[in-house]
Amino acid sequence: MSAAVARFRRDGFHAARMEDLAGDAEVSVGTLYNYYGTKGDLLMATVAMEVEEVLARGEAVIADPPDSAEEALLRLTWTYYDHSLEWLSKEMWRAAIALSVQEPHTPNGRRYAELDARLAGQVGRLLARLQERGRLHPALPPAVVGQVLFNNLNAMFIDFVRDDAMDLDTLKARVARQTRPLARMMETVR
Repeated sequence: MSAAVARFRRDGFHAARMEDLAGDAEVSVGTLYNYYGTKGDLLMATVAMEVEEVLARGEAVIADPPDSAEEALLRLTWTYYDHSLEWLSKEMWRAAIALSVQEPHTPNGRRYAELDARLAGQVGRLLARLQERGRLHPALPPAVVGQVLFNNLNAMFIDFVRDDAMDLDTLKARVARQTRPLARMMETVR
């Protein structure tokens, strides 16, 4: 996978060939095909690795979140975004997103959707944790609001990967501008 990531970053996902990836990994093409039937399979395995690492880091935020909803949501979001380009470039994310949209009923499409659902669930669990601590309004449905917030974070991430000129700080500023007032509306009166 690390050989594929290096080649995808250097040549671009679409230009890379399975033969090149096998050569870079010092395995036969047949061996590569035994593990990954397509380049897309290899890309989705990389996405899954990225998201698993992000989810693990998100668990630390949920275990001990800041007291304010604003700070907690932004810390979790920064955990996601700060790691987003660790393994994948923007071009690789675009290819992965395109694969998931073009082929939603394939194993890769379903895997991508499942990873997004787990991230959305994690946002909901953070909200539930804050609600348990009395920091959020008791009538707030954490899972539903978590899904809404994640959908917004995800849409803004798609804008980020679509725009080669946008840097991570710009993305964070845009997200913070939208998250802050929503977080304040969810908090209980102190």
